Amino acid sequence: MANETEISRRRTFAIISHPDAGKTTLTEKLLLFGGQIQVAGAVKNNKIKKSATSDWMEIEKQRGISVTTSVMEFDYQDYKINILDTPGHQDFAEDTFRTLTAVDSVIIVVDSAKGVEAQTRKLMEVCRMRNTPVIIYANKMDREGKDPFDLLDELEEELQIAVRPLSWPIDQGPRFKGVYNLYENKLNLFQPDKQVMTEKVEVDVSSEELDAQIGTTAAVQLREDLELIEGVYPEFEQETYLSAQVAPVFFGSALNNFGVQELLDCFVQIAPSPQPIEAIEREVIPQEDKFTGFIFKITANIDPNHRSCVAFCKICSGRFERNKPYLHVRNGKTIRFSSPTQFMAQRKTTVEEAFAGDIIGLPDNGIFKIGDTLTSGEDLHFKGLPSFSPLMFKYIENSDPMKQKQLAKGIDQLMDEGVAQLFVNQFNGRKVVGTVGQLQFEVIQYRLEHEYNASCRWEPLSLFKACWIESDDEAELESFKKRKYQYMAKDRAGRDVFLADSNYVLQMAQQDFKGIRFHFTSEF
Repeated sequence: MANETEISRRRTFAIISHPDAGKTTLTEKLLLFGGQIQVAGAVKNNKIKKSATSDWMEIEKQRGISVTTSVMEFDYQDYKINILDTPGHQDFAEDTFRTLTAVDSVIIVVDSAKGVEAQTRKLMEVCRMRNTPVIIYANKMDREGKDPFDLLDELEEELQIAVRPLSWPIDQGPRFKGVYNLYENKLNLFQPDKQVMTEKVEVDVSSEELDAQIGTTAAVQLREDLELIEGVYPEFEQETYLSAQVAPVFFGSALNNFGVQELLDCFVQIAPSPQPIEAIEREVIPQEDKFTGFIFKITANIDPNHRSCVAFCKICSGRFERNKPYLHVRNGKTIRFSSPTQFMAQRKTTVEEAFAGDIIGLPDNGIFKIGDTLTSGEDLHFKGLPSFSPLMFKYIENSDPMKQKQLAKGIDQLMDEGVAQLFVNQFNGRKVVGTVGQLQFEVIQYRLEHEYNASCRWEPLSLFKACWIESDDEAELESFKKRKYQYMAKDRAGRDVFLADSNYVLQMAQQDFKGIRFHFTSEF
């Protein structure tokens, strides 16, 4: 078994949440503790002209939201940590769903005042489907919010998972004194400061020293709360967390560095190292000698000066080495990578080697698609990277005839990223873009203009669903395509897609053509 030590020190996780719960701010603070950034760019503070490290696209800086998953890695204590900061906005949910296939655990950020919101619920379902271990961070305790016990009840009910607090807030809002760390039995006192770390105090809960530190009223309340926690919640066991039955909960304020270090210290100890991954042919174990990995994300223009595309590869087993030949399974070619990179959002460094659990960026000149597998020679296919049927559709038209080439290239690269899906209508040859939400159209238009110097305009198109169709009966498939020729399209892989304009039309098609299978997700 290869590289046991390297693999066991890796922690690869995604941070997910509803928009504006403080996910990107938490990522910043984790990087601060990892020594990767010296000053955290306050996401909302215009006086500090730095925007968040993980939001590097121009449109992200302008809007203060994440529109694409960014990958960051750093060392902390003896561990190598890979963070994926995902978009919280539901219009970019597909990017987040795919990211969850590349991580071993997840931290969910919840706003303590708003509690569990719709998008958080949806993301939790994906984690449950994949049995991904979850830690919950209740953020914004320095603002007035829900009672911590009520919040725990809501988490259990809404996310359908048992919870166990591992830190406990001492009051909240302007009276917030800090947290008591139940995992280490230490008191953490805080000064509201966006830049500095805070002090830990070892204190016996039953002693008078606690009263001296936080005041008698808060001390009495804390003792009562801790007694209640021990009575109501079972003892924390790592096994129940790893099997995704129990979610540990931490309280704090990411913006002011409250409770972030407790989360990180506990996380590196209890979170899983890289786990086995199911491929179609077999299960892949991280400790295997042979290298395997899959592409879960492609990003164009990380460096605006070079128009370069980067494919993000999650290493599933073995060791990746620079300049070594690897098999690109889909096109059967062997490729060497002279400049594989690891990322701190937009800053990147060339790596000589990487191990299972790591995420590396590979230069992509159009050879990769999402879901592609790289191996040391084995014919292997990883599964579970779906593309969902879009909810909104528009025709995309060129509004500057002189820039046809730039537009075509821009659309190609953005579709490779999985930002949206492109269908070509077989009846009129027009290009149809399908997305999960309205915001994606704006992002595509903005990026075409600013990254490719191409301008497009959208034309409305009323469609209900795009479904991929297939059949074992060629004659029936042909007959269907003839009858529905106005609504037939091809996707970028050349597969047949039926663009149904209403639910009724779709149901009738399913009734009339029993031999045709209609798919609402496509495995890439």
